Order: sequence, then structure tokens, then C-alpha cells
Amino acid sequence: MSGKTRKRNRLTPWFIGLAVILAAVIFVGYRMHASNCGISMGLELIVLGVMPVVYLALMFLTLESQE
Repeated sequence: MSGKTRKRNRLTPWFIGLAVILAAVIFVGYRMHASNCGISMGLELIVLGVMPVVYLALMFLTLESQE
């Protein structure tokens, strides 16, 4: 314990979250395509596009508000 603190990149959790969300979107999109899921195009757009963007924006705003 030298008493030194390392400065970490504050956006590291955001990048990790981005990777997890992209993996989830790819997986859900594959499952929808492979199972011939009969959902409408609007719902598919919300699940694969809007929800991840809103989540990432909120996560970014939370990280930016921290000191």
C-alpha cells in the first residue's frame, strides 16, 4: 500500500456497457431472425434500436454528473 491512487478513465464503465448492449442487440436480433418471430417492424425497431440508445444516453449522463 504505497498510498498512491491511480486515475482511472471515467468512461470505462460506459464502454463496457456499450459492449454488453451491442452483444445483447446482436443476440436478440439473431434470435428474432432465426425463430421467425412474428413481431411488427415498429416493435423490432424499439427493441433493437431505441431501448439501447436510451440506456446508453442515461448511463452517459449519470457518469458525466459524477465528479
